Amino acid sequence: MYTGFVIGIVALIGVILLIISLKLLGRFGWFFQWIRGTVGLVFLAALVFVVFVGLDLVTYRQILNDQAIATLTFSKIGEQEFNVEVNFVFEERVEEYTLNGDQWQMDARIIRLNGLLAVLGAKPGYRLDRLAGRYYSLEDERRKARSVYTLMESKPYVDFWSFLHKEDTNVPWIEAIYGSATFLPMADKAIFQVSLSNSGLTATPINEPAETVVNDWQ
Repeated sequence: MYTGFVIGIVALIGVILLIISLKLLGRFGWFFQWIRGTVGLVFLAALVFVVFVGLDLVTYRQILNDQAIATLTFSKIGEQEFNVEVNFVFEERVEEYTLNGDQWQMDARIIRLNGLLAVLGAKPGYRLDRLAGRYYSLEDERRKARSVYTLMESKPYVDFWSFLHKEDTNVPWIEAIYGSATFLPMADKAIFQVSLSNSGLTATPINEPAETVVNDWQ
């Protein structure tokens, strides 16, 4: 009996509060304006995010299978120290770096498109990411100078590749992967060509010093 009475009182109070709320909302309309404003801000934020993603994606280039994207020319300047001249083919620019160690590796970020996007003809994109040196000896790797260079950085506001690359991020038909050329030895006057496919980077020796050092290393 008591329980039913309490429930009745609570229900009555609830109805009264509901009626008052509806009258106030109908009179002033502020609640619906707040909802509309909130939804508008959400769409505005989505627009800003899309624009920033677009600005980040324009730094990526379309992948064409087995296209040559860079040429690296090595010059020895000291013990386990090399100057490397990198010719970025499509950017039409040449940069020089100093690599410490016995081997080199170049990495690229790849945004791969699958499913419906691939069927519609959308091509995956890439952006060269890092150039690094490495020592044969683990002891040298620990105690000697190491060299890692960022070849291109994302804008500070959005890094879409990193967003996709997180383990808990799942965007349909889009995935972010690393493409890395295998570590290859460095040698004086050696020239290597780096090519790109959907699966990653491939480095190929294209002159005699490069072929010789690779054959001796293998």
